[in-house]
Amino acid sequence: MLSRRLMILATLAGSLFLAAARPAHAEDSGNPKQFVSNLADDAITLMTSSGLNDAQRNDQFRKLFVGSVDLPVVGKLVLARYWRIATPQQQQEFLKLFEDMLVLTWSNRFKDAAGNVTFHVVDVRPDVDQGVLVDSQILREKQQPIPLIWRLRQTDGNWHIIDLIVEGTSMVFTYREEYASVITQNGGKVEGLLNAMRRKVAQLSQSRPGAAAP
Repeated sequence: MLSRRLMILATLAGSLFLAAARPAHAEDSGNPKQFVSNLADDAITLMTSSGLNDAQRNDQFRKLFVGSVDLPVVGKLVLARYWRIATPQQQQEFLKLFEDMLVLTWSNRFKDAAGNVTFHVVDVRPDVDQGVLVDSQILREKQQPIPLIWRLRQTDGNWHIIDLIVEGTSMVFTYREEYASVITQNGGKVEGLLNAMRRKVAQLSQSRPGAAAP
């Protein structure tokens, strides 16, 4: 169901998006630059750990991801106008399926990349609605740096990531475009997207080493 464009984005950003899944250190809760730096360092450390098998690494990713990504906000942004026509039951199932797809897709893709990259925070600038944008770079040996922008919002004194912009392309907008196309192909019905997501999650769960149904 995921397009080649989304797969490329997942490969580029996945090794660092795990960072969004970790609760903030107490000392960086008010400092978005330090928050992102610490997140990326922790992500790379976890992904290069030799003490975890694939199933354990994926399980840790899920636990951390749920606690630190503002998934309801991200889900609403992705589903956009279709959020309003979805029933409450469909909204909740979409959020759960979306979580499953992000965890299973990205955890399978970034574990091999994490050891080959380093990370550098460049700048912090204001975003709309009292949020911030953290400009950073993914550095790879003998290759051009990849610009990566983290879109952050602060809730209850803690920063949460609501989007990543990789080489000028928003992950939220890319998923929105992909999912809107699926809904359109299914007569404008959200249930058509949910059916496709159920199938994809089942496929990803079966293909994951040591996987159990999420």
